[in-house]
Amino acid sequence: MTHVFDEAKTLTRRELWQGSVGRFGEEDIRLPDGREFTLAILKHPGACAVVPLLDDGRVLLLRQYRHAVRQTLWEIPAGKLDPGEARETCALRELKEETGYSAGQLTSLGTICVTPGYSDEQIHLYLARDLTVGEQALTANESIVCTPLPLAEAVAMAEQGEISDAKTTIALLRARRLASG
Repeated sequence: MTHVFDEAKTLTRRELWQGSVGRFGEEDIRLPDGREFTLAILKHPGACAVVPLLDDGRVLLLRQYRHAVRQTLWEIPAGKLDPGEARETCALRELKEETGYSAGQLTSLGTICVTPGYSDEQIHLYLARDLTVGEQALTANESIVCTPLPLAEAVAMAEQGEISDAKTTIALLRARRLASG
């Protein structure tokens, strides 16, 4: 089914800022019916996020301070794709850096659009199994505590609003469905 916005045409793009999270600009858009308007859009390279599932049914959740919201959040390992990097490579890299674990199996949980009103960012979600413990390799700006919790408890935290991070909530719900068959 084709909707009017499926055929929108970008007339011009003005880049206003470029930084570590992407490129922010304005785009002049024309709809098939001739209407034109301007949108502010953040072009993002995309990211990957991983639900690490231990053999005993627990998941590894991270406690991480996020200055933008001035809160310490429960999250799953995640990070931005590097230029030219394969999604699976990114997912495995972030898992290793943030938890210390390596995965023997990686299963796609699909892709989500994070904030499509102003950004093209997509996060590719994965379930990681057959985990092997190792050492975290955090960057200078990361302070992460890795905590194993039963998958059912983590899902309940997401359903009750204790986990407010959207990618984590969605990934946990999808992981529960996949893990339960």
